[in-house]
Amino acid sequence: MLNFYFLNSTLKIFKEIIYFPVWWYSRGAWTFLLKIVEFLSSREKGLALGVWIENILVPMYGQRDIVSRFISFFMRVFQIIFRGIIMIFWFLVCLIVFLFYLIIPVLTIYQIIFQIF
Repeated sequence: MLNFYFLNSTLKIFKEIIYFPVWWYSRGAWTFLLKIVEFLSSREKGLALGVWIENILVPMYGQRDIVSRFISFFMRVFQIIFRGIIMIFWFLVCLIVFLFYLIIPVLTIYQIIFQIF
């Protein structure tokens, strides 16, 4: 009886080892990508980049004269550029992290083979 349970658990472990790369590059990668999109969405909301873009022509503080509109426009352009650079930075960080996620199993197998031979 003990031998049957040992064999069954060994087959389960073997099945999980074989299934792991399939999961890593399919469901695992998709889930990780969705988390990255969610993170980038929260960064965009935190930076309020969309709000700055929507209100680019609205004068600040309710001042309707031409000088105030001019100052408001350029201040918002500066803010959009600065916040856009920060958003590009977060996008590049997420891209690097996702690429690293895809490379981890290959690097691990390479290191195992390198250590054996």
